[in-house]
Amino acid sequence: MPRLSAEHPTIHADCILHEATFGRYVEIGQGSRIISAHFDDYSYCDRMAEVANAKIGKFANIAAFTRIGATDHPMETASLHHFLYRSDDYFEGAEPDHAFFEQRRQRVATIGHDTWVGHGAMIKPEVTLGHGSIVASGAVVTKDVPPYMIVAGMPATPLRARFSPEVADRLMALAWWDWPHEDLHAALTDFRALSAEAFLEKYNG
Repeated sequence: MPRLSAEHPTIHADCILHEATFGRYVEIGQGSRIISAHFDDYSYCDRMAEVANAKIGKFANIAAFTRIGATDHPMETASLHHFLYRSDDYFEGAEPDHAFFEQRRQRVATIGHDTWVGHGAMIKPEVTLGHGSIVASGAVVTKDVPPYMIVAGMPATPLRARFSPEVADRLMALAWWDWPHEDLHAALTDFRALSAEAFLEKYNG
């Protein structure tokens, strides 16, 4: 029997979940914190990931100790500190700054389908990772990443494209990530054995 389920996400111990929603066959690693985020079908994060204000596509591979949608402090005001917006933690009768938190929630990071975010990488708010892109371990991504591009560094810059623009466009048009579960199973041997180009030829991509 498969370990993962279409009915319920697999949530490991010590996770913190708030306004988190999940698709089918999703797994959340031990000690991860998922806040105001959606994980679409087949996506997972390894242990101690922090994901906030984010939309995670299908088949996303998120390594341990990553941070997606890392929140910012107010830089234009006289202080950067929590007491400005978590005021009720410090002062009797004070209210939190609800407008500040709402602004944070609206700055959504978007992770495309079949992406790979390496160990310890950080994806800043409002950044989009294109389908099939790869973020190297330890990278800090401050700008959008095109589909099927590999980026690395602080700040992250392009290393190389995984495929030619033609192959990348054909893969996105094929959109295998939307195939039914049974079709993915039937094509498993070809996913394992064929190059991307050969896979496209066989499946009329």
